[in-house]
Amino acid sequence: MNNYTLKKKKNQELISYIVKHVSDSSYLRINLCGELLVFMANVDFTKKKLQGGNFCENRFCPMCSWRQAKKDALKISICMKHIELEHDKTFIFLTLTAPNVSAENLVDEINRYNYAFKKLMLKKEIKPVNKGYIRKLEITYNDKNNIYHPHFHVVIAVNHSYFKSRDYIKQEKWLYLWQEVMDDYTINQVDVRKMKKNEAKKEVSEIAKYAAKDSDMMINQNVFDNFYNALKGRQILTYNGLFKDANKLYKQGILDKYKEVDETEYIHYLLYRWGKGQYVETECRELTEDERKKVNRQLLDEGEVE
Repeated sequence: MNNYTLKKKKNQELISYIVKHVSDSSYLRINLCGELLVFMANVDFTKKKLQGGNFCENRFCPMCSWRQAKKDALKISICMKHIELEHDKTFIFLTLTAPNVSAENLVDEINRYNYAFKKLMLKKEIKPVNKGYIRKLEITYNDKNNIYHPHFHVVIAVNHSYFKSRDYIKQEKWLYLWQEVMDDYTINQVDVRKMKKNEAKKEVSEIAKYAAKDSDMMINQNVFDNFYNALKGRQILTYNGLFKDANKLYKQGILDKYKEVDETEYIHYLLYRWGKGQYVETECRELTEDERKKVNRQLLDEGEVE
């Protein structure tokens, strides 16, 4: 329960910052988010699985953004497995950055990133290489200098032959092309690497995790306002090509064949209520036979997020 407790405490911190931005009804939903949590537990209570609860689904809510990130992590890994096995592709991981900006320039800078990225993907060097991508916007904050750092994390599907073909793009070329589309030759770094199977979890987590850290957003009201104005209504995750097709198949349940079955045998029902800064167990009972049939041997629906 430690993670849920930490996220609920952050949620309670959020409400003082977000109140000026939302309606009374939205504020109430955010405030009550995670007040009730229902878990299933195994015989000795060493493993618990969230079965339900009341959630606000606001993208700035620490509880809901964390839960969404775990769901996105699974979806991305499943889409990658589908593309790898059924389309015979492999992947590169690309991080695109630029010099930090002030709060006043943050929205315009993100718009500039979006426009530049579209131009980048249409470059003659990149267009034949890209078979589809997932792009994630992330913003970090430097409180010492009061500056913001928007950047893109991108997973690109490529042919296996890419790394030994004439189409291969060296890191220096990626940097030059990004400088060119951004019209900014002070950019001095672009990170690009082949995604290795045994290291892919880290990159998937990087793509799936929330667009901004709780610890960055909630330093003070002005900082939160800047994050809110920059991210509200903005598309954070973008799918293209084979990833766009895979995302549709995932939503239709066609890629469920790649999901793992939860082998844990759940036999207990647990109800937790939030009160006085902690979750309190208010009900514990054994599941009925019908309930056991519904909750056991289900497909896993969440991934890991660092």
